[in-house]
Amino acid sequence: MFISNAYAADAPVSGAGGTMELVFMLVIFGLIFYFMIFRPQSKRVKEHKNLMSSLSKGDEVLTSGGILGKIAKISDENDYVLLTINETSEITIKKDYIAAVLPKGSIKSL
Repeated sequence: MFISNAYAADAPVSGAGGTMELVFMLVIFGLIFYFMIFRPQSKRVKEHKNLMSSLSKGDEVLTSGGILGKIAKISDENDYVLLTINETSEITIKKDYIAAVLPKGSIKSL
């Protein structure tokens, strides 16, 4: 009496327009993923590999833990580097933990 009867609407016509929009949106999301996530990450990995290959004895480096040191020994066989922190202290770290190569004389200026 107070509620009117509800009638079903006609079924929507499904066509190729809906699937083409879906494919177009997937392509757009794929491009966004590539240019905002994958490409910058691969550039950072390439730069870090170039940094690792250019390391040599006597380079002053900064580790990802914030330790400054000079490379005392480096070998191509393993992934470890011997860093001299001061005249008496030496530590061994993995090459992967070197974040940056500093200009010569940076440690002395601190």
